[in-house]
Amino acid sequence: MRIAVIHEAPVPTTLSRQLLYAIMRRGHEAIYVRLSRLVPGIVNGEAVVLRSKSRRLEIDGGIVRGIGIANPPEEVSRRIGVLRILEESGTILVNPVQPTVLARDKLATTFLLARAGIPVPDTVVVNDPYEAHEIAKSWGKVVMKPMQGSMGYGARLVDDPDTAFIVAKVWTSLSMPVYIQKFMRDRPRDIRAFIVDGEFLGAIYRYAPEGDWKTNVSQGGRAVKAKVGAEVEELAVKAAEVLGLVYAGVDIGEVDDAYVVYEVNSVPSWAGFEVATGINPADKIVGALLRRIRR
Repeated sequence: MRIAVIHEAPVPTTLSRQLLYAIMRRGHEAIYVRLSRLVPGIVNGEAVVLRSKSRRLEIDGGIVRGIGIANPPEEVSRRIGVLRILEESGTILVNPVQPTVLARDKLATTFLLARAGIPVPDTVVVNDPYEAHEIAKSWGKVVMKPMQGSMGYGARLVDDPDTAFIVAKVWTSLSMPVYIQKFMRDRPRDIRAFIVDGEFLGAIYRYAPEGDWKTNVSQGGRAVKAKVGAEVEELAVKAAEVLGLVYAGVDIGEVDDAYVVYEVNSVPSWAGFEVATGINPADKIVGALLRRIRR
């Protein structure tokens, strides 16, 4: 079979290379494709995705490693359109298009998790700086995030209503809605659990650097293997299942001996997870895709 790793980096990242090697170890042809270089369209009445020089992209399956950051929003829509045409034409994607797009929307995912009975922090999305001020005044300490983002970039921890007003004023002036969550964490760490095809592979504690609050490994957080109980395992598996994700990184906080789910990532990094646990999810992800292709 011909399997693609789909990303937007100009050259394959370390994690993309791990997936490519895992595909080849199983005896299949592996290719790397950039979403921005693919051309969706209708040719002779048929929906197709073209590569350079108008050659049709012919693959049996693909592993989506990211849509990329694009401006204007129409370019994001075009890239999603590429994935939709591939999927509708019979190409199996992991993660599938709809869950991948859904997981980019923090409000929608938080709503679906809460509706499924999964504990989440109190959350609002506002487009008025005065609303942000009142929320911060009422909740005390809050986290303000872009609606779409990853690796903690742009997130702010705010414990002053006037600061919340200023942050919201800047973002709304750029036509960006403001996603606000009540800060819920008792320790200088959180839990990142990794799920593939309904299987709990393991978890890590991510500790924030000295004097910081962000635990993201990409921003200096320290990863340590975590031994967690059945409650965390079940919570992580259920969160991925609710969103329809084949593979996912689930971020969980500890609050008063209980747990809340902060986010569910559809294209999670596993660099810190692999270092801390010795587990490389790449082969599991490839296996999950191949099982779906053979069905």
